[in-house]
Amino acid sequence: MAKSKSWQMSLPVAVAIWAVVVLLAAFAGIHLGYSGSRFAIALGVAAALFAFEFFLAVPKVFGIVQGPLGQRGAVLAALVPLFAVLIYSLGVGGTWKYTLIGAAYAVLPALLLASSAGRSGVTCMDYAVAAIVWLPVEFRWMYRLFPFPPQLTHTLTILLALSTGVAAFVVLRRLEGVGYAIEWVRGSGWIVLSHFLLFAAIAVPLGIAIGFIAYDPSIARLRSLPAAVIGITFFTAWPEEFLFRGILQNLFLRTLKSQWIGLAVASLVFGLSHILHAPFPNWKYVILATIAGIFYGHAWMKTGSLLPGALMHALVDISWHVLFR
Repeated sequence: MAKSKSWQMSLPVAVAIWAVVVLLAAFAGIHLGYSGSRFAIALGVAAALFAFEFFLAVPKVFGIVQGPLGQRGAVLAALVPLFAVLIYSLGVGGTWKYTLIGAAYAVLPALLLASSAGRSGVTCMDYAVAAIVWLPVEFRWMYRLFPFPPQLTHTLTILLALSTGVAAFVVLRRLEGVGYAIEWVRGSGWIVLSHFLLFAAIAVPLGIAIGFIAYDPSIARLRSLPAAVIGITFFTAWPEEFLFRGILQNLFLRTLKSQWIGLAVASLVFGLSHILHAPFPNWKYVILATIAGIFYGHAWMKTGSLLPGALMHALVDISWHVLFR
């Protein structure tokens, strides 16, 4: 599954991307009228969580965490989501009930996987922890943890979930084959382009035929493209590829001893995760998302990296955002 690498993201590149995203978020918040310490703390927590999960995707940074820092570094990394919850709750404000729930959510996955650190096999606990990380976000139970500002509620929730999952599975559990490092494998460009075009050739006619999408390009949506690209790429495509390909498909193929059956099961689970979208039950979305999952998962299988599938995922969602309704 792994191929030779031609490029790996460096820390300076990661810092530059992180700084641009955070500055744009700050300017957007100011433009919406937010200011003061509460907004600064909420933005700071989001920036810290984004830095944690994004900088760990730098191969050299990850090597330091797992190498020189060893188990101590893994434990400290697992505490980052907890600190984020506590700082937000103390600085921005929140009920003790949701603070406790958020704290439990942040540390429970790492605690449950601590005894499996470094093991090559798959256990029932791996699946249980994946569900613990995923389901509270899927059903939006965690949204009340971050009430302010409303525009950051979804982003903060996704960042907490991703950071918690990365700390548990990648840093502490050291699950093999996730492909979390941001690196470009030779031939990835062709894989992204060919998979995207083939999926579009299937999904667009099918989506129009079943009434799920309609061709309706919009200048207004085109104007919002820069913000959409950032939001979709970093806070939708990358987190979902981590969960559904890096974790679930990875676990399924190891348990079922078959890449193709693992791909099929993970794609179906990915499709079913879209059933809650209005109108419920949204079977049309389930069908299209399952087909998309097959292409995303195959890109992960071919390269051993989350990046090609995440880029294709982002291209699909961005195209939908601009060209269809």
